[in-house]
Amino acid sequence: MEAKARVIQEYVPGKQVTLAHMICNPREELCSLVGVERAGAIGIMTITPGEGAIIAADVASKAGNVNMEFIDRFTGCILFTGDVAAVESSLQMAVQVLSSSLGFTPAPITRT
Repeated sequence: MEAKARVIQEYVPGKQVTLAHMICNPREELCSLVGVERAGAIGIMTITPGEGAIIAADVASKAGNVNMEFIDRFTGCILFTGDVAAVESSLQMAVQVLSSSLGFTPAPITRT
C-alpha cells in the first residue's frame, strides 16, 4: 500500500504582490457583476501586507488615466479600470515601485 502525502498550506505574511492581472475588453455582464462601468480593461492586484494596496493604488492612479474602483487595505485588493494601455502601464508601474523601492516580491503581470 502506498503512503499518502499530506500537504499543509498556510499564510505567511511577507511583502509581496500576489496577483497583478489585466482583463482586456471585459464583457458588459462581467463589469456589471463586479460593480464597475464598462471599460476597456480592468486591473486587479492583491498585495500583502494589505496596507501595500494603498501605496499600489497611489502609484497606479498616477501612472495612467485609470479610475480607482475598489481599494481594501485589509485584504490588499485593488481594482481599477481604464483603457488597455492605461491599465497596463498602471499595473507595470505599481509592481515596479513596490518591488524596486519597497522590496516587495513581484508577481508577473498576466492578462486575459
